[in-house]
Amino acid sequence: MIEFWTTILEFCQTTTLRVGKQLMQDFGQVQALQKADGSLVTQSDQWADQEIRDAIASTFAGYGILSEESDQVFPGTEWCWVIDPLDGTTNFTRGIPIWSISLGLLYQGTPVFGYVYVPPLNEAFHGFWEGSSGLGGPSGAFRNHHPIHTSQDAPSNNHFFNLCSRSTSIIQKGFPCKYRMLGVASYNFLTVASGAVLGSVEATPKVWDLAAAWVIVQAAGGIWRSLKSDPFPLLPGEDYRDRSFPSLVLSRPELIPVFAPFIEGLKI
Repeated sequence: MIEFWTTILEFCQTTTLRVGKQLMQDFGQVQALQKADGSLVTQSDQWADQEIRDAIASTFAGYGILSEESDQVFPGTEWCWVIDPLDGTTNFTRGIPIWSISLGLLYQGTPVFGYVYVPPLNEAFHGFWEGSSGLGGPSGAFRNHHPIHTSQDAPSNNHFFNLCSRSTSIIQKGFPCKYRMLGVASYNFLTVASGAVLGSVEATPKVWDLAAAWVIVQAAGGIWRSLKSDPFPLLPGEDYRDRSFPSLVLSRPELIPVFAPFIEGLKI
């Protein structure tokens, strides 16, 4: 089983480095088109999507693929990759150096491995989360192969909390932290995993935004709280194109009563 996970990790490293190198050539140089849901897509997204899907198909025969830019119906295979070839397209097109490539590996519909590469920052996050799968194998969360853990600090005006553009309504008098808006769902969550911020909220993330980060956050000791419906396990034959999974991520469970009253007014 160790050889299996080594193969998975090496595949993610090799593939995202290769794809990321080309995306860096396009960074800030391409025009975006608006999709039906209002989000943006570029030729770079579509190219990266095809490259990653081709790499998966040639390496992992029989594995399913769920992707933001193409295959959006969960095939119900025992093993399935969920990919976001370019998370943070708006940042990418505007030359803002925070965007990522996300790969999540699902077993029986639930993520057990996540890998997120942020080319402009040269940061690679990965994590293993067995959960109730019974697979065994490695555990933990890592940034550039160094272990990471969520913060154990108490909230203060010297700590951060991440928002998305649709969650600014939670900012009210008495909010216990400074807040930041990074524009990339996966990276919002990963800053919690790495201990940089105490929490993060995303009002409309899709399954490809969170599959990889979902693993890494929990492997780092964080708490993932779904605000509407639990994203996993995915359901065979379900189309995830228009399904959002509002999420609150915190560094530790003791912070739930601290931030929950502010989240109650969030429109989801």
